[in-house]
Amino acid sequence: MSTYTALLNNLEELKLHQIKENLDTYIDLITNKEKTVVDALYELTKLEIKLKEEKATNACVKVANFPFIKTLDDFGFTFQPSINQDKIRDLHPLRFLEKKENVLFLGNSGVRKTHLSVSIGIAAAKKRNSTYFINCHDLLLNLKKAHLENRLEARLKHYAKYKLLIIDEIGYLLISKEEGNMFFQLINKRYEKSSTIITTNKEFSKWHEIFGDVTIANAILDRLLHHSTVEKITCKSYRVKDKIFTSNSKE
Repeated sequence: MSTYTALLNNLEELKLHQIKENLDTYIDLITNKEKTVVDALYELTKLEIKLKEEKATNACVKVANFPFIKTLDDFGFTFQPSINQDKIRDLHPLRFLEKKENVLFLGNSGVRKTHLSVSIGIAAAKKRNSTYFINCHDLLLNLKKAHLENRLEARLKHYAKYKLLIIDEIGYLLISKEEGNMFFQLINKRYEKSSTIITTNKEFSKWHEIFGDVTIANAILDRLLHHSTVEKITCKSYRVKDKIFTSNSKE
C-alpha cells in the first residue's frame, strides 16, 4: 500500500471528508508552488471546520421541533403592510436573546405569526442557541401528563432550560385553572433568565378569558410583557389572499 493510499484511509477513518475530497487539488497547488504547505493545510482544515459547523447548525435546527423551515426571506411583507419591517428585522440579530427579552406576536389567524416566530427561531438555532418550538395545547398536555406522573418539576425545568422557547397559538383553546397554574410556573421560571416568543390571537386585555382567572392571566402577562417586543398584526389572512385577489379581479 502506498503512503498516499494510507493517508486517504487515515482521513476516512478520522472522518475528515473535506480534506480527503480536496487533497488532490491542494497537492497540485503545492506542486505548482501556488500554495505553501502551511497555507494548504490551513485552507483544508478550514473547509473541515466549516462542514462540521454546518452539520452542528443543521442538528440544532432539527431538534428545535419547528413545524416547517421558513426564514424571513420567505415572508411576504407586501401583503401585510401593518407589520413594522424594521422592528422584525431588528429581532434577527438576536440582541433580545442576550437581554433575555420576550417577543409577542398578536393577530388573527392566518397573518403568519407562526412564520415570523419560526424565522427568528431558526436564526437563533443557527447560532447554536438552544431553541424549542411547541404549540401551546401540546405544551399543556405534556405538563398535565407530567403532573399525573409526579414529574412536573422535572418537565418544567426541561422547558425552562432553553435559551429561546417559542409557544405558539395561545388563545385558540380555553385553558383550565390547573393548566394556567402550570403555565404560570413555566413562565415564572423563565422570567429574566431566558427569552420566550409567544403567538396569540387574543388581545392581552382578554387573556383572563383564555385562562379563566384574572389573577393568573395578569401574573403571566406581567412577566411576559415586562421586557418585551410586541408586534400587533392587523392585516387580512395570508391563507386566503389568492381567493381575495381572484374575487377582486372579477369585479
